[in-house]
Amino acid sequence: MYHGVWWPLARPVAVWAVTRTVLLLCVFKVLVLPGPDVTDDISLIYQRWYEVLQAGTFPLDDVAWQYPPAAALAVLSPGLLPFLDYPSAFFLLAWLADTVVFALLLRTSRRPGRQRTGAWVWVAGVPLLGPTAYARYDVMVTAVAVAALLSMGRHPRSAGALAAVGALLKVWPALLLVGTERGRSTRACWTTAAATAVVLALLLTAAMPGAWAFLTFQRDRGTEIESLGSLFFHVLRHFGWEGQVLLNYGSVEFLGPYVTVVSRLSLALTALALGWLAVWRLRAVHLLPGTPGDAALAAVLLFTTTSRVISPQYMVWPVGLAAVCLTLRGSRQGPSAALVLAACAVTLLEFPVWFSHVLASDVLGIALLALRNGLLVAATVVSCRRLWQETVSGPRLGPPPMPKAVTSPEFPLPREAVPERDTHATAP
Repeated sequence: MYHGVWWPLARPVAVWAVTRTVLLLCVFKVLVLPGPDVTDDISLIYQRWYEVLQAGTFPLDDVAWQYPPAAALAVLSPGLLPFLDYPSAFFLLAWLADTVVFALLLRTSRRPGRQRTGAWVWVAGVPLLGPTAYARYDVMVTAVAVAALLSMGRHPRSAGALAAVGALLKVWPALLLVGTERGRSTRACWTTAAATAVVLALLLTAAMPGAWAFLTFQRDRGTEIESLGSLFFHVLRHFGWEGQVLLNYGSVEFLGPYVTVVSRLSLALTALALGWLAVWRLRAVHLLPGTPGDAALAAVLLFTTTSRVISPQYMVWPVGLAAVCLTLRGSRQGPSAALVLAACAVTLLEFPVWFSHVLASDVLGIALLALRNGLLVAATVVSCRRLWQETVSGPRLGPPPMPKAVTSPEFPLPREAVPERDTHATAP
């Protein structure tokens, strides 16, 4: 009995333990990858925000603060471990969030109709991103999103509350609500999400001034050098483009001629993507148990791929959602999940390993970005296409079979119902 229940879990648990040990060794700088130090943001930026937030205000004068107000909770969370310095406490809490996601996926895999493939996606996807996964708070947001999706079918109110918390942490978890089952489930999920968001937003607004200052810090952003639109400027630099590559608004961006145009095109693509999601929601008729996860993955891929910014840590989002999709037997999102994992592997190469080539816009840097972003575009197209086919087009069914008359000794057909034999019919 012991062997039958626990042995199938031994392999993913062992691989998870080994890969996470390596990640912790990387963020604690026992192992060092080539390229820039990915943990600098924790000690130089997050810790500075921590000190400001402890003083009772949001970072009003820091344009790098571009997060919804609940992000303050993630930044302040290392204070729960006062016996550790800030970076060490943050890394351990990121590891804990990773552990929670893995445990939720394993637990779900034991239900009828579920499988461990989703847990394997998470086991592989996080280390493919390298130490960046533990050096940003995105893994914490993903843990909230995964918990929301996994509870969507059984506990829609809990799912709505968790989605609202996630949205106030980093906006994108609001997209989890797009695929909820119509009727009572949607009403319960959406109303709870709205109520939770309003209450939490009011509490955070009342607690500290400047809760919504981040909204004004988005207007003058450029195009981040790892985004889809940045490829235009990487190539243009070889033809004498006069722009610059600068640290701007917390990320390395292109600034100069045509940047505003490309940024606006990115925003227009995001608007079109949201429009497609609205059309899909109105036309979807074949909603299945896996639809909430499939729709969330497609929505987040659309949102990420069309964004002006595709930071490496953003890749944690689709990894978590793809893992949820693949907990369900028969999920059609397997190809998208494979493409996302491949994009994660390339992301590790472009940041931090060969980030200097990306900064220089040389052949290797452009090739890495083109490959990573191409994989993301492919994953997005495949995910959306399969979602549409499964929920809008639906299965192609042939004509229904003709009913057959059934007779039995207990219920013989009445005499008048039995057709008389045509004695004049010609024998074949």
